[in-house]
Amino acid sequence: MEYELFSKRQQRIQGEIPDTYQYETIPDELRVQILYIWGKIWGTPVYNNFDELQVSLPAYDAYMSMLTTLCEEYGVLALDGGDHPNEDGYGFYWVVRDFLLKTEDINKVIDVIEVSFRYIDPMIRDISPDRISPDSISPDDAINQLNQRFRQHRVGYQYESGQIVKVDSQYIHSEVVKPALMFLSDPIYEGANEEFLKAHEHYRNGRYKECLNDCLKAFESCLKIICQKQSWSYSKKDTAKRLITIVFDNGLIPPHMQSHFSALRSTLESGVPTNRNNQSGHGQGSKAVIVPEYIASYILHLTASNVLLLAKADEDMK
Repeated sequence: MEYELFSKRQQRIQGEIPDTYQYETIPDELRVQILYIWGKIWGTPVYNNFDELQVSLPAYDAYMSMLTTLCEEYGVLALDGGDHPNEDGYGFYWVVRDFLLKTEDINKVIDVIEVSFRYIDPMIRDISPDRISPDSISPDDAINQLNQRFRQHRVGYQYESGQIVKVDSQYIHSEVVKPALMFLSDPIYEGANEEFLKAHEHYRNGRYKECLNDCLKAFESCLKIICQKQSWSYSKKDTAKRLITIVFDNGLIPPHMQSHFSALRSTLESGVPTNRNNQSGHGQGSKAVIVPEYIASYILHLTASNVLLLAKADEDMK
């Protein structure tokens, strides 16, 4: 649970806390608070009265796994450029800790946070209760605390569905993006979920053309899955426009409401597909196509809104 100190309340009241998110820095205070969350869920290495290192098995497994994953993905033998730490739990913890606190590359800071919470969720859920301290917080509490800290520091990221995603508007994220991710977490939508998460990853890393491509893929996958669930005839090669026609022709939207959805149909037909096709789907010609960040943001949120609409309409047909 986040505790708002007097000083923070005063900053908020006096308007010293900005209303917009930023993505350029991860404050030192936030990095330290993440270490506290780690400690709450699996503990940190400590010394006993005889100056012998004590580390719980969950902590040992966690820090070793985090360090190994990061080194492997970066293609290095050690994060700090030195030797790999001794396998006593102590070395693993301090190397990962120092890397989180000291690295200036914000993408690598996000990497550490994401890798650590992928270990917490879902891996730590499968650990036997007798290996975890009764004082440890739950994975859900840890995730909630992380996301609260992001919001507190106005850092525009959240942990959702197994990865860190970029947040432009907290309202849009909570009311549109998060419900869409929850819907896509159903195993039947595995392919669409993977594509939508890839779109978020591209967006977070500034790969806006790739973001549009995966938005379209996720959107088309959702349409195909609904057609499959409802036994409506379609081709695997059908484009979004054809798939939209199929779901409308089969009454996904109630007939008496068709007139009210004329604008919606126009948006569905010209929104995600057309923007993707115009901006990134075809050859760039002699001049490279530049997709602005605001276009990628709009299409990402439009995709989430469309996914939610189609999902709720599909549920109503059952």
